[in-house]
Amino acid sequence: MLPGPLNPHGRAKPLTPRDEFDAIVLTLVATLTARWPAELAEVEFATEDLPPPPEDGADSSVAFSCLVRSNGRAPARVIVFRRPVELRAKTRLERLALVNEVLIEHVADLLGREPHEL
Repeated sequence: MLPGPLNPHGRAKPLTPRDEFDAIVLTLVATLTARWPAELAEVEFATEDLPPPPEDGADSSVAFSCLVRSNGRAPARVIVFRRPVELRAKTRLERLALVNEVLIEHVADLLGREPHEL
C-alpha cells in the first residue's frame, strides 16, 4: 500500500477476523470450482456471521454451514457461518481444515458423491 494522507507509513491495514475468514472460504471455493467448473458454475458460496436461530422443535446444535438447494428460480447456495467456526477452531490452520471439511461435504452432496471421493 502506498503512503498517503490516510496511510502515512504505507503499511497495509491488518485483516479483520471477517476478512481473514472470507479469504479462507474464497481460497477453498476457488480450488473446488477449478476442479469442477461446470458442475459448480451455478452454485453460490457465501459467508455469514451466525446461522439463523433454530425453529421450535429443531435440533439445537449450532451449525457451521448450510446447503440451500436450488428451487428452480434461485441457484443452490452453500453458506459458511464464521462465528461457530471461529469458536470451534482457534488457529487459522484449524479454521482452514474445518471450512474445507464442511465445503467438501456440501459439494459432495451437490455432486451426488461421497466426501471421500473428492
